[in-house]
Amino acid sequence: MHSFYAFLFRMKYINRWGLMSNSRPENAAEHSHHTVLIAHALAVIENTVFGNNLNADRVGMLAAFHETGEVLTGDLPTPIKYYSEEIRRAYQEVESAAETKLLQGLPDKLKADITQLVRPDKNSYEYKLVKCADKLTAYIKCIEELKSHNNEFKSARDSIKKDLLKMSTQFKSVKYFMKTFIDAFSKTLDELA
Repeated sequence: MHSFYAFLFRMKYINRWGLMSNSRPENAAEHSHHTVLIAHALAVIENTVFGNNLNADRVGMLAAFHETGEVLTGDLPTPIKYYSEEIRRAYQEVESAAETKLLQGLPDKLKADITQLVRPDKNSYEYKLVKCADKLTAYIKCIEELKSHNNEFKSARDSIKKDLLKMSTQFKSVKYFMKTFIDAFSKTLDELA
């Protein structure tokens, strides 16, 4: 029996934003899906608008697996995860152990290909784009919550926006995405149509 994919399908049970009052809960599976869409878009923007030469499909697949360890660890809220360097390091060790356990649930012939998606080079430009996409999905969640009159997400939105502005100095695709697409997320269905 190989359990890797059965575990991944349990991402739908991992709730995000655990310390926040949500008007609509979000789970790790839908967050990962949204991150795939945006990471792929950022790579396409990098290529078509800014002349880069990235494999957009690979960037999307890196995003698909970016929360893999959370199937076993759950989603630790950001204020806790980054409370101190000691906690951040300890959580990285827990995530690494979870990834190791999950990867053991693959047949040997598949391990190399899947491992390079679950544990990519974190210094690669592709992976950094995934982190930008991850941040953009968090920002969009804040916009959606504020649109539902949930002010619980106001300070998170402001903090994430500052992070995105810093990221946009290195990744022009982030600035382009925000300028081109972000405003639409605050619109109603009738306004979008």
